[in-house]
Amino acid sequence: MLFNACGRFLQRVLSTQLVRTHSSVPQLQASVTSDQVFARESKYGAHNYHPLPVALSRAKGIYVWDVEGKRYYDFLSAYSACNQGHNHPRIVKAMQDQAEILTLTSRAFYNDVLGEYEEFITTMFGYDKVLPMNTGVEGGETACKLARKWGYNVKGVPKNQARIVFAEGNFWGRTLAAVSSSTDPDCYEGFGPYMPGFDIIPFNDLGALEKATQDPTVVAFMVEPIQGEAGVNVPNPGYIQGVREICNKHNVLFIADEVQTGLARTGKRLCVDHENVRPDMIILGKALSGGMYPVSAVLADDEVMLQIKPGEHGSTYGGNPLACKIAMAALTVLEDEKLAENAQHLGEIVRSELSQLDKSIIAGVRGKGLLNAIIIKETKAFDAWKVCLRLRDNGLLAKPTHGDIIRLAPPLTLTEEQLYECLDIIKKTINSFV
Repeated sequence: MLFNACGRFLQRVLSTQLVRTHSSVPQLQASVTSDQVFARESKYGAHNYHPLPVALSRAKGIYVWDVEGKRYYDFLSAYSACNQGHNHPRIVKAMQDQAEILTLTSRAFYNDVLGEYEEFITTMFGYDKVLPMNTGVEGGETACKLARKWGYNVKGVPKNQARIVFAEGNFWGRTLAAVSSSTDPDCYEGFGPYMPGFDIIPFNDLGALEKATQDPTVVAFMVEPIQGEAGVNVPNPGYIQGVREICNKHNVLFIADEVQTGLARTGKRLCVDHENVRPDMIILGKALSGGMYPVSAVLADDEVMLQIKPGEHGSTYGGNPLACKIAMAALTVLEDEKLAENAQHLGEIVRSELSQLDKSIIAGVRGKGLLNAIIIKETKAFDAWKVCLRLRDNGLLAKPTHGDIIRLAPPLTLTEEQLYECLDIIKKTINSFV
């Protein structure tokens, strides 16, 4: 009996421990409401974003659905990461196929996919070499390191004196280097001390660039051909060509940050292609994976790229086989489906139609291809945030940037018929505030 009693006691103890162990493992909820999604993120997540209140659970092509099943047109495309549309079947298949074979080796070893990808992307864009990374900001950091190395080894800048010039209003991420080049207090305030050797000049000002690059310690000018996060700021015609000429004149590298503007978004493969300009370095990201996986890349010729030697830069995940297969599929979709041409055509319709909106509410419309913005005349009655809330209610998702600007960047797979449906939603929404 004593043995039996001890056995029952031990069983209860073990049972209790199992319950306690299992109770610490989160259980998946069968379904949640939007309000539950908002509350859970607020409770357990860092408050470093202020999302539009919509809780998405599914996406396909140009559409997204919330947890209650309501469908929306997506006019942000994950900040242009989903240029090919959500869950493009060819990219999904490439991801699934490779995921069953080999996903990660690190760069400690060769793999059979990286070289294939390197040949593919350098041939497509016409550069000698590519350095693969994961996120857009890593691409920017890589470009800055390459520029400094080139400055010391090739241009002959004295040690630790290399300077890089940026444009006011730039945005390339939120690492300490990126915020050190920012002019937005929300990005940089409270994060000092800042990276030395960064200079900032006005955007779309060739005179300022000419003056800045006369300094012999300047090694590069890094600029977005169109400033996306700053509100789709489009420079004057000839600006990018002028940047190229000034950089040539003063032996300064021209770094084009095409993370958001590249890969067909503005109606060309790259935004710099509108002025037939070839930068010394191109930074790609976002749509390089079609929204499936973090993939970024820096493209440059040997004189720049080979300045970095083994051990001086790298990434565990950069250039992994899964990312490489996804990127090749994403780039192939852009070309095969002529998404740049579609963006060019539909963008002209967007700007033509939206420029007719009530001028008491709209201060202007600007953009290139399918990267566009509406500037809202804010009043006490409404602002860009309230307009986006009403757009959401009417079945279209967009997001304000810099307070009074609404960025419009739908997937490039959008059809003309679908575009007119979306324009009707936008017009009716804007007119409802009149």
